[in-house]
Amino acid sequence: MTRPRVIVLNGGSSSGKSTIARCLQALFPEPWLTFGTDTLVDAMPGAGTDIDFAADGAVTVGEDFRVLEAAWIEGLAAMARAGARIVVDEVFLGGAGSQRRWQRALGGLAVLWVGVRCDPAVAAEREAGRGDRIPGMAARQADLVHRGVHYDLEVDTTHAEPEACAREIAEAVTSRTPEPSPPPSRRT
Repeated sequence: MTRPRVIVLNGGSSSGKSTIARCLQALFPEPWLTFGTDTLVDAMPGAGTDIDFAADGAVTVGEDFRVLEAAWIEGLAAMARAGARIVVDEVFLGGAGSQRRWQRALGGLAVLWVGVRCDPAVAAEREAGRGDRIPGMAARQADLVHRGVHYDLEVDTTHAEPEACAREIAEAVTSRTPEPSPPPSRRT
């Protein structure tokens, strides 16, 4: 069995996923591409995307967003199947349901599923320092995104530096050979 070609980092806003992804790129001797949910949102047009960011930090998405998201997920899976190594920086707003969508798309690929946790108060402090997030988003998502999600590894950035978390993940990639995700299901 081969080493993982895909690393899925799931955590709430401001938990440190993007920084960990960049650290992973620096640690691996071979090239890894990183794509995050922010990449998807930034690529969408301003109108008609069917995503709403409420003043209290809640995020809701509709059918139009889900269609574009599904295409994006399938595209990343195709890149991995074509030989790219990919780190996905994701926010599973739907918890286990979100993971199932990724599992279907990544079926047959070796994937390392990583939970990136951060204390809600610490994430909220980081969020305030960023200035590019709606206040309340980090605290709201800190636990929500992990509900029902199964991981191969979890890291906690509350007190650990992103570099240390990335080293732990890199070690898991080089020492483990996780089972490939199940083949894609025809059911949605």
